[in-house]
Amino acid sequence: MDFISTRSLNAVSIEEALLSGTAKDGGLYLPTEIPKIDLNDFLESDDYVSFSNAMLSPYFSDSSLEECLQDIVTKSFNFPIQMTALDNHSGNVSMLELYHGPTAAFKDFGARFLAACSAEIHATEPDQEKTILVATSGDTGGAVASAFYKLEGFNVVVLFPDQRVSPRQEQQLTCWGNNVTSLAVKGEFDDCQRLVKEAFSNQSSIGIDLASANSINIGRLLPQATYYAWSSMIHYRESGQSSSFIIPTGNMGNSFACFIAKSMGFPIERVLFATNSNRTIYNFSKTGEWLPSPSVPTYASAMDVGNPSNMERFFALYQNDSKLSDEMDCVSVNDEEISHQIKKQHKESNLLICPHTATAFEAYDSLEGSENKKHQWVIVSTAHPAKFENIVEPIVKKTIDIPKNLISILEKESSYKKIEPNFSSLKQFLT
Repeated sequence: MDFISTRSLNAVSIEEALLSGTAKDGGLYLPTEIPKIDLNDFLESDDYVSFSNAMLSPYFSDSSLEECLQDIVTKSFNFPIQMTALDNHSGNVSMLELYHGPTAAFKDFGARFLAACSAEIHATEPDQEKTILVATSGDTGGAVASAFYKLEGFNVVVLFPDQRVSPRQEQQLTCWGNNVTSLAVKGEFDDCQRLVKEAFSNQSSIGIDLASANSINIGRLLPQATYYAWSSMIHYRESGQSSSFIIPTGNMGNSFACFIAKSMGFPIERVLFATNSNRTIYNFSKTGEWLPSPSVPTYASAMDVGNPSNMERFFALYQNDSKLSDEMDCVSVNDEEISHQIKKQHKESNLLICPHTATAFEAYDSLEGSENKKHQWVIVSTAHPAKFENIVEPIVKKTIDIPKNLISILEKESSYKKIEPNFSSLKQFLT
């Protein structure tokens, strides 16, 4: 299968799409077509790795990665994915826990898959060296650093907004060394994202071979689509009904991954986006006008995005802003509501949730009673609450147990450099 830019019809291979991240014209890659599946082919699959391999295989047909895809998936998804029924809630609702990977966030799925693919491609061209540029509002950088750490042929440069991530997130971004360097940008996430895009646009002046590991890279989104497909099939086998997802979203990559699974024909009905006080997506869903704005800091820091990159993929897919806004359901959740949900879920259900997951719970509570009972809702839990102890612990008045894999990261020494939020500062560092 070939992949085309959102801004042109020039087709490239999956290998080029993975290693370049963005198209030469500045657009984002999409498959030339979304393959349709026969649900009967997935009814009997009860192993996530085998399921994911079968689901992803059409995207890698006739590529150098086709024969090793099973091995890539096996290496990448070697941690649990868990569905938890929420018995104390009205209606049919469960929670999809995506934080059981090495950095305790859903980003581990895409980052590890992309790294495994990149390693296979590099093995065929061992003299090629890539510099992975990644902008992060918290979880992405840690997952990418972990996945590419000491991976031969790759250097990683992580850009994060200075003093705009939680202390444990910052530790995850800055503790690696070796082939990973972290840069604290004196600005916000949108500045980090803009610098990465400027670097790709001016790659010839930098003199090094760049690649991206943000959700602008299609190699991040394809593996994330697997857990939506997988969990929807679990419900479908049990009840014969489709699932509806509530997704905490910032840069819209995780949301677009769900749309990939839905477009392939997996039993997914409604998709409800939960955002924080950064209301760009919410305002578009209500007005049909796309008006990016500067991001504001919130408790759900990984969602502090004022100009979500992956909306370009949605615009390319729909080619009609009014139709897209009509089909986008979105709820905006403020910090007070996030705090309320963290306290409520702990008190009523003995659940500890991160601020991002709290936005999804608030979105669920905003539904009318008939909507609760009509759909099989799945609340997407994106990160372990221990990553946001500075927010969650004072609210629940309890110390959160830290996962073992996260403890080992927190024990490492950290270091980073600070740069101004302009391209000349980043270029000076890279060259």
